[in-house]
Amino acid sequence: MRTHQWRKSSYSSTGNACLYVSAPDSATIRLRESDKPDTILTTTPNALAALIRSTKAGRLDHLGTA
Repeated sequence: MRTHQWRKSSYSSTGNACLYVSAPDSATIRLRESDKPDTILTTTPNALAALIRSTKAGRLDHLGTA
């Protein structure tokens, strides 16, 4: 596996619940959690931005209900 420059999210705490981000090029963003570093989510900047906007607007709140 290729090595990436990972940055820890400024919103992550000091425990094991940390989110890391890597952008190896302008068209790719990779995300991973500190407790499962070999599991990597790959997306595009536009798709990630749309997810963040939807989350902030509450459009995904229904997904967290049983």
